Amino acid sequence: MTHGPAPTEYKDIFVFLAAAGVLVPLFNRLKVSPVLGFLAAGVLLGPDGLGRLAGTFEWVDILTISDRSQIAVLAELGVVFLMFTIGLELSWERLKSMRRLVFGMGMAQILVCAALLGVLFYLMGRGVGGALVLGFALALSSTAVVMPVMAERGRLSTTAGRSTFSVLLAQDLAVAPILIMVAVLGSGVGDDGLSPAAIGQAVASLLPSVVGVGLLVVLGRVGLRPMFRSVARAKNTEMFLATCLFVVLGTVFLAQFTGLSPAVGALVAGLLIAETEFRREVEVTIEPFKGLLLGVFFVSVGVGLDLDAVAVAPVTIFSIAALLILIKAVAIFGVARAFKVPPGAALETALVLGPAGEFAFVILNEAIGYGVVGRDFAQGVLLSATLSLFAVPILAALAPRIDRRIRPKIEISDTPNPDLEDGPQDTTAVIIVGYGRVGQLIGELLREHDIGYLAVDADPSLVSKARLDGMPVWYGDAGRPDLLEKLGLGHAKAVIVTMDAPGKVDEVCRAVRHLRSDVVLVARARDEKHAARLYKLGVTDAVPETTEASLQLAENALVDLGVPMGMVLASIHQKREDFRKIFQASMPEGNKRPTRALRGRLGTPQR
Repeated sequence: MTHGPAPTEYKDIFVFLAAAGVLVPLFNRLKVSPVLGFLAAGVLLGPDGLGRLAGTFEWVDILTISDRSQIAVLAELGVVFLMFTIGLELSWERLKSMRRLVFGMGMAQILVCAALLGVLFYLMGRGVGGALVLGFALALSSTAVVMPVMAERGRLSTTAGRSTFSVLLAQDLAVAPILIMVAVLGSGVGDDGLSPAAIGQAVASLLPSVVGVGLLVVLGRVGLRPMFRSVARAKNTEMFLATCLFVVLGTVFLAQFTGLSPAVGALVAGLLIAETEFRREVEVTIEPFKGLLLGVFFVSVGVGLDLDAVAVAPVTIFSIAALLILIKAVAIFGVARAFKVPPGAALETALVLGPAGEFAFVILNEAIGYGVVGRDFAQGVLLSATLSLFAVPILAALAPRIDRRIRPKIEISDTPNPDLEDGPQDTTAVIIVGYGRVGQLIGELLREHDIGYLAVDADPSLVSKARLDGMPVWYGDAGRPDLLEKLGLGHAKAVIVTMDAPGKVDEVCRAVRHLRSDVVLVARARDEKHAARLYKLGVTDAVPETTEASLQLAENALVDLGVPMGMVLASIHQKREDFRKIFQASMPEGNKRPTRALRGRLGTPQR
């Protein structure tokens, strides 16, 4: 009788989860970057850390990660999920507007850094082909490390963040051509140079990748929106989560099948979903998976650090790592300034992109297999590349300080450079929760006064119809604080809750007040009791349906009876204020807000 797999088969996953739950929070309390925490946890729990004591103390073996391959697949998925979420933050139009930075500055960075590093390795005695491959491999930086570090520091929306992302995107797109170059150098270089057969083979090898991108785009445009719409109608969170995971993993499979990098395939899938109304809900659904799987990636990098090899030639290995960072940083700074990136942002971009990236491992392992680069030398270079990854969080923190020392009289500015704009800036002033009859009327009035807004609703059919009409409406559950953050609650001036379900209105109001106590919050109430409850939750204004209907009836009747309109409006206004004071009676005194709080809070109309 079988009893399933042995417990030891899950040991490495268990150790990782323990590190995520114990060691990383400890690093956070010490104000150390979570990325460094995961990297350090990998070194500590790896074969060269506590693993050294496993032979002496058997119980130590339970606390260490002995087989990196067990978490390798999860680590690769971490990078895939990261690229997918990056794609969600973009769109085809926004990517098109970034083409100067991606295909200009990004490609220039790769070529300049590859040339400088290639010359360095040629002077170190490598052949032309080997030096070329080493240069291109190390010219790439780590998307998986740099992007979370920039996000953690709140730098993604700055000029430095945009220029950094543009370069990283160009690097990810360049991986496939570089791998093809490795194959050509490995199979087609002889006494007569490149053979025609090798060149033809290289060109032919591009066709599956082109077909793969085409398939992803066609299938995405045709199938993604109907699939998510069908799942959303079921109103089942688990099914929506399963669909998100299916899209990500299905993209990886299709990308690998056609010869594409899984990361590029995931980016394309994210771009396609970004054009749909389900973008924000997908983001918050897969966010926990992305964070956890990226943690696995960082731990796997730490586990892979061979401390014995470092101990054999520490000066050489650390010197190569430092020289790599220095050469790349200087080159990237020069390229960034040539593309009119401000000095402070150019310095930050150069420092965080100076270390090597995870694709160096993929490219150099391929080069070793083809015999383009010697195994021993490549392993030493990869060890230096791994060490350089540990420097990313430190360099990101040092960049502003270095800039202030160099230019003490000039403040570091995050004001967007017109040449670096990556799309229209967000002008959302109001978030409308619920886009039914009431929400649509509010949106129409906001448009008449040139006040920017977006709406969110949990009815996929209603959302799809509104988007066909060109309205800025997203699908999602506004009771989730993480979704409200994605919708831009942090910089919104007002939230208007129009739903007719009292329990859901209460949930949304709690979520809004949990995130922001200062935003104007106007909510629809079922009746007087519900209005009083909403005021206790901290709303600025509660509008009870029954009371407003009564006041409207009274207003019409008084006008029809011949009472002057001015007197009618004054009495209705006074009565509304009397009701409001009654509803607020049970609120703590400090929470009461002045009447007509919404007036004047939305700023000057944008004309």
